[in-house]
Amino acid sequence: MTIWQRLGDLICSLPGTCTLGRALDDLIETVRTMLAGSPEDRRQVAFSVSMIALSAKMAKADGVVTRDEVTAFEQLFDIPATEHQNVARLFDLAKQDLAGFDAYARKLAGLFDPGSSVFEDIVDGLFHIAKADGMVHQDELAFLDHVASIFGIGEAAFARISSRHIVPEEGDPYLILGIDRGASNDDVKRHYRRIVSETHPDKLIARGVPAEFLAIATAKLAALNGAYDRIRRERAFA
Repeated sequence: MTIWQRLGDLICSLPGTCTLGRALDDLIETVRTMLAGSPEDRRQVAFSVSMIALSAKMAKADGVVTRDEVTAFEQLFDIPATEHQNVARLFDLAKQDLAGFDAYARKLAGLFDPGSSVFEDIVDGLFHIAKADGMVHQDELAFLDHVASIFGIGEAAFARISSRHIVPEEGDPYLILGIDRGASNDDVKRHYRRIVSETHPDKLIARGVPAEFLAIATAKLAALNGAYDRIRRERAFA
């Protein structure tokens, strides 16, 4: 059974799912209890439920949910055609839920250890949605900054994440890589290899990110590779 089938079955099993103000909140709690005996399933399903909620709120951050933003959300997951209805149902439920996005961010924060790299993965995914219409609006940036602060991501780390998404080809490549401009060539190479290794899809899965959520790794690697190439050309090292 796929993750989407499990989510679909769970949402159908909840009492009063027509009461949209509580349904998603109840669904997350159901995931936490029903899958308590299977840590990997629990992480993956709870992650996806919470990510759907935050994605829907992200799409509404500037007041309008556009087709581009919905498409960007769909790009984050490798969703089988047979499961689109389940995903759409969950997305619509999250979009209409009355609870604030910060409540879902806090629920998601509680699923992983403080300082987990998965929180950066989540913010990367939300940035992917925010920039779908060609720019990141101020309300969207405020939304992302708030979510990042709930996850314990500091200002410097948030600036580094932002730099990968807001015109990365024109941004500071050192900021994108998260390394000091005065670092030696060898330090730059070692740092680059380390963060590329951490961004490998296998590492994301090990952190509890569903296998379907791998578009983040591809986009992040592209930004990191582009920044490293710019530094390499600037310094003229192999």
